[in-house]
Amino acid sequence: MSKNLIVLFLLLLSFNISAQEQEFKWPEGKQMALSLTWDDARPSQVQIGTDILNKFDTKATFYVLPGPVYDQLSGWKKAVKDGHEIGNHSYNHPCSGNFLWARKNALEEYTEEKMDLEFEASNEKIAQMLGVTPTQFAYPCGQTFIQRGTETKSYVPLVANKFKSGRTWLDEVPNDPAYCDLYQLTGVEMDGKSFEELLAIIDLARQDGLWLVLAGHEINKDGPQTTKTKSLEKLLKYLSETDAIWVAPVGEITEYVRANRELE
Repeated sequence: MSKNLIVLFLLLLSFNISAQEQEFKWPEGKQMALSLTWDDARPSQVQIGTDILNKFDTKATFYVLPGPVYDQLSGWKKAVKDGHEIGNHSYNHPCSGNFLWARKNALEEYTEEKMDLEFEASNEKIAQMLGVTPTQFAYPCGQTFIQRGTETKSYVPLVANKFKSGRTWLDEVPNDPAYCDLYQLTGVEMDGKSFEELLAIIDLARQDGLWLVLAGHEINKDGPQTTKTKSLEKLLKYLSETDAIWVAPVGEITEYVRANRELE
């Protein structure tokens, strides 16, 4: 290996080490951040979930669809009054047509213009019903593409132009606040998990000072795509008794991260 290549290798190695050692500071000496999020505006979220959250004075982010909000309007108005954050989850919940139930709103058939109209229509209806305009977005099914084959495009740039953050779904790792793309925040599933399983995920995030965004759907005793009430109650009790974890909605933590890291 030539002398110049050795020098370049050492410089790159030094850069990588220094980047890894950059320590992001959470407020008030917190060791990590945690956001609780739910999708789709499922009825159980305001019939069961918000009462549990309010019991522990914990604010969550709900990524909603206008239709289900209308069906439980009084519950969602109360959720807003109680301080919970309302995010945008599109208007028609477009996903890949490989989900047979999504074939009428298949991402493979979407254009950028059609997706942009979804954002606008959803925000407009939510603002009319709840008096708030969402600034955070969650990708339906966690999928970030439109069209197919050589015409396939990411619609992450559209989200970045319209919102302050975007969250995906079924991810394996939390977010590194010093490095993450705020428009592709990872969402780690909390549905179906016991408190002990959730605590193990939290402990790993805490070791590295990360931002864990937990994502769910229903909130009930049991069932498919359901955050178990027993697990949620235990989790919220645990979080209320520790000073090491900053628990806040996605929008609040997004703003802090943007203001306090070198990437911005």
